Amino acid sequence: MIARLARALLALLSLAVTAAPATAFERVALPSRESGDLVGWLAQPAGTGPFPAVIGLHGCAGLYARSGEINARESDWSQRLTAAGYVVLLVDSFGPRGIKSLCNERERALTPAGRARDAFAAIDWLDRQSFVQKQRIALIGWSNGGSTALRVAGAPEAKRLRHVVTFYPGCRGFLKRGWQAQTETAIFQGLADDWTPAAPCEELARSGGARFVGFPGAYHDFDHPSLRLRERKAAHSQRPDGLVTIGSDPKARAEAIDAVMAILRKP
Repeated sequence: MIARLARALLALLSLAVTAAPATAFERVALPSRESGDLVGWLAQPAGTGPFPAVIGLHGCAGLYARSGEINARESDWSQRLTAAGYVVLLVDSFGPRGIKSLCNERERALTPAGRARDAFAAIDWLDRQSFVQKQRIALIGWSNGGSTALRVAGAPEAKRLRHVVTFYPGCRGFLKRGWQAQTETAIFQGLADDWTPAAPCEELARSGGARFVGFPGAYHDFDHPSLRLRERKAAHSQRPDGLVTIGSDPKARAEAIDAVMAILRKP
């Protein structure tokens, strides 16, 4: 018992040490490829640039916490990226469409195919900004946003992106369609994930020309800075009880941060 408590305390301390301060975001209007405008949240490093850029795609719960602030995961990644010299553009695909969450919906009003158009609209917008290095735009997506990132990576237009990084996407549908990466793509997955299982993604990476990075014992949302390990109801659970496990994994999180930064630094 004492040993377990010590390990738990160590994990909490690790999360506290690595938690990032709040990031300053500017709200921007992104002309949609459909109709109307999307909402984007822009964070920039110090200086005039031009800078490399990273587009971020939120998961099925949306971009915002209950407080209305940007979720801790996306905020933490944004702080790290801007500190490393990257412009960050987070795309809110749900708010302009009146969607709060899709996590418990089996038949979803917005699919990764629809969200992929949002990602390309974000690329269009960044291409027009003088402070952005046009040849160094990357895309990161988490969960539903990760599935969207895979959809983007398989499209011919993905060649406009230097890198695509996906965290715990759903991969089975892409396997059936013979997906092939059109730009450098990496899939980061917890090997214990019972919401979007790792095995199909590992197979997809092997057959589709992507890189697979698996983390033993890690679950969905493992890169979140401070999410306690817990179970929740969710559509598309791999378990008969309809529950999924989510939560931070400090070791996997630290390794994933290092690996993503190494990917982005590649010319």
